[in-house]
Amino acid sequence: MAIQEIKAATMDTREFVAKKIQEISQAVEEGDAINALSGGVDSSCVTMLGHKALGNRLKTYFINNGIMRENEPETIISIFKTLGVPVEVIDAQDVFFDALKGITDPEEKREAITQTFYKEVFAELVKKSNSRYLLQGTILTDVDETVAGIKRQHNVFEQLGIDPQKAFGYKIIEPLVQLRKDGVRKVAEAVGLPETIYNRMPFPGPALSARVIGEATREKIGIVKRATVITEEMLQGVKAFQYMAILHQDRVTGICNGKREFGMQVEIRCWDSIDARNATFTRLPYDILEKLAGRIVTEVPGVVSVTYNITTKPPSTMEAV
Repeated sequence: MAIQEIKAATMDTREFVAKKIQEISQAVEEGDAINALSGGVDSSCVTMLGHKALGNRLKTYFINNGIMRENEPETIISIFKTLGVPVEVIDAQDVFFDALKGITDPEEKREAITQTFYKEVFAELVKKSNSRYLLQGTILTDVDETVAGIKRQHNVFEQLGIDPQKAFGYKIIEPLVQLRKDGVRKVAEAVGLPETIYNRMPFPGPALSARVIGEATREKIGIVKRATVITEEMLQGVKAFQYMAILHQDRVTGICNGKREFGMQVEIRCWDSIDARNATFTRLPYDILEKLAGRIVTEVPGVVSVTYNITTKPPSTMEAV
């Protein structure tokens, strides 16, 4: 069954919020539900909708998988504490890195993260909480890209013929599945999220493992995590839809301290887009690019080359893998 899109330009945001709160409440009835908060606009928006619908019957978890931005758990928990939403942190770093060990294929990495998240980590939380429902922030672009075979998004199941109840033991509620990113931002603002969240850049479901080409080891995640901090600091004043640092698998020749070094290469991507379906590269000034590259090769050990992507979507995608 096709999903009927609700366009941001014509959406009655107040009506949408009221309807989704009612739908969540009716679906869960007197029971409990759980959700995972990653800090992105989609999961944050769902958390607030669920909190408004269920109050303390919604158990919100932040899964620390080790592949998020630097200091992400502390930052997000602090924001939601001010909103009156309690969040429990689950340390699952070892579980996820064990699942990613030896995997280099992009789709296999995504599948490893999906199975680890839903079958191991969340299945355990479902048992612990006695919840029968999981709220998650699947949006229409996630479904489109998965069904088209462009990229397997970790949060798409029913559209692929997978019954979450049979596969994982719980039902999934997706209040945002009719929206694209611009619509989600409007709803996120309407439910009281701060601008730092509702205007936050998109971040991939597989987190920084999607920005490591090849095996996502602890060492490589550490490198791309540091490069991400620098990139986000340098480009925070740029009005772009999304920007990111990507660690390539191939080594390149560089010169450090007057000697040859076979080092690593980081690719920077910066996109202009409205809803993530189509995008063009941001025409960044050369002086910003030069300073950005200089900081990365100076501050991230082992990196000797920084490149900038100038391909549109399509044929490129916004994330590298």
